[in-house]
Amino acid sequence: MPLNPTRRDFLRQLGGGALIATAGALNFPVWANPRFNSNPFALGVASGDPWPDGFVIWTKLAPKPLEPGGGIGERSVEVTWAVAADERMGKVVRKGTFTAGPDAGHAVHVEIEGLEPARDYFYRFSAGGEASATGRARTLPAAGSAVSQLRFAVAGCQRYEDGYYTAYGHLAREHLDFVFHYGDYIYERSAAHARQNRKVLTREMPGDPGECVTLGDYRNRYSIYQLDPDLQAAHASTPFVMSFDDHEVRNDWAGLKVDKLPRAQAMARRAAAFQAWYEHLPLRRAQRPSGPDIQAYRRFQVGSLLGMDVLDTRQYRSVQACGGGTAVECSEALDVRRSLLGQAQERWLHEGFRNRETRWNAIAQQVPVRRFDRNPDPEVLEVNMDKWDGYVATRDRLFSAVEAAKLSNLVVLTGDVHVNMAAELKKDFADVRSPTLGIEFITTSISSNGDGFDTSKRHQAALQHNPHVRFYNAQRGYVRNVVTPGQWRADYLVVDRITSRDGQISTRKSFTVENGKPGLHES
Repeated sequence: MPLNPTRRDFLRQLGGGALIATAGALNFPVWANPRFNSNPFALGVASGDPWPDGFVIWTKLAPKPLEPGGGIGERSVEVTWAVAADERMGKVVRKGTFTAGPDAGHAVHVEIEGLEPARDYFYRFSAGGEASATGRARTLPAAGSAVSQLRFAVAGCQRYEDGYYTAYGHLAREHLDFVFHYGDYIYERSAAHARQNRKVLTREMPGDPGECVTLGDYRNRYSIYQLDPDLQAAHASTPFVMSFDDHEVRNDWAGLKVDKLPRAQAMARRAAAFQAWYEHLPLRRAQRPSGPDIQAYRRFQVGSLLGMDVLDTRQYRSVQACGGGTAVECSEALDVRRSLLGQAQERWLHEGFRNRETRWNAIAQQVPVRRFDRNPDPEVLEVNMDKWDGYVATRDRLFSAVEAAKLSNLVVLTGDVHVNMAAELKKDFADVRSPTLGIEFITTSISSNGDGFDTSKRHQAALQHNPHVRFYNAQRGYVRNVVTPGQWRADYLVVDRITSRDGQISTRKSFTVENGKPGLHES
């Protein structure tokens, strides 16, 4: 279960095992006997952040999702909800009412607890005589309990204009235990930017929106994305563990720096972006933002099988070294005073390694940890300053903490770069014989960069001078992870095309890691 911050800090509002994230809706008049001219649940339903005894369920009232106020305006609406033990909703085990107000975009976040571990539940919302779709959620196994198998996916990077969410349609049929979404759920840039910069523009955003700056801009962008039926199906199929990367705010933002904005404007934009992120996703009250700040890093435990730390690699980082982008022999990237995670999060992560009793240990985060030298000259090191390569001291401290804690079976789950990769994390990347401290599975995008391609001569050359990287593929899709006490298997599922709706999915490559043997094996 998530261990940070403590769940007992939450306001217990309802009996029967429900915890509600309040939205201040009582400050607005309640719309008595509402009647909607169209589906108020047009943005779908979702569940998230599963615990052994519960999860959060989400929806957002928006009968006119692309209009300001979603077609409801400055009124609150009472929404009833129910959680059942069966898909037909005949065996209701929890139910209640939530008042959805305009100050939170009429979002509904209900935290459920007191359920049985390691089993499926189903949920539904209703308002104004209208019922939502039924969603499936699943609780985690009890902490310390034996778990024979865990099945979860990693996905992210879903630029709307670049293609259809075909991979999500397939993921929705997998009935997974959960999905870790590593970020770039939306892209903040304007429709005009896409037209000018994309070689292929599969679909255009309704309304020709500009770049996201205000809360209204960000709300509109999430609505455009969440009207997609494949994305809705994925959310309704299984709980999502949500994180964010840069495009939820602004490309390559870093800590207090958001583009070249003055401090006050940067913080206002961050606050608007975080508020919209929270409103549109199945997040707990612990993740509700306070202005420009948000508590996004947290910890989960799946029985005795898996401990998973979800990181925030944006909010606390130092500004990218050497001007950002790729750089050659950047000494600033080695500065021990620089951090990707910030001191408090680094300390939380490293302390969490101590006395860890799970068989497998995962770090779920955004930007690649493995070193990736882009220059074929063996005498020249050229790396990307936005990744862990630009924060070498943070990576060194991470590896030292892993060794000090004698942490075994470490797997890092990553996205961001719109390609599939599998890599061994070496104590010294310059020495192929150096000990392997863990494995990194990097997941490609759902749609960003269009159809993509399998591989290229450039990719193959890159593998030769980065021998710790074992796989490089630029198609779209997601990674399915199947974890047992004896083995971790990562299946790279790819779609042959996303620029048309008839794309077919297949398994491009599978890798396994054996318990107690830190190395990659093709399967």
